[in-house]
Amino acid sequence: MQIHVVKSKIHRVTVTGADLNYIGSITIDEDLMEAANLIEGEKVQIVNINNGERFETYTIKGNRKSGEITLNGPAARRVQKGDVIIIIAYGILGIEEAKVFKPALVFPNEENNLLT
Repeated sequence: MQIHVVKSKIHRVTVTGADLNYIGSITIDEDLMEAANLIEGEKVQIVNINNGERFETYTIKGNRKSGEITLNGPAARRVQKGDVIIIIAYGILGIEEAKVFKPALVFPNEENNLLT
C-alpha cells in the first residue's frame, strides 16, 4: 500500500501579486522553492488563511530573494494581494518509508524571505 504524505511546505507566506491574465500557476521566489524542495512545474495545494480557499496549481520559479508569491490565471480570483497562504506539495510513499520520511518545512519571515 502507498499513501500520500506532506513532501514540502512553505508555511505562512504573503501573496505579493495576483495576475488574472497570466496562463496559470503560482510564481514562487526560487530561494523558497529550493528550501522547500519544490521543482518548477510541480503540483501544489494552496491554502488561503484569510478566506479558507483550498485549490491546486503548479509552480513557476520567481526571482531569487524577491519574496515573490504571485497567483496567476484563474487562481488569482481565489486570493488578494496581502493574503497569507500555505503552499503544500505531497508525495506518494510506501507505509514503511512514510514512517521515517522527513518533509521539507519552510517558515519564511514577513517579507517572504528565508530566516538566517
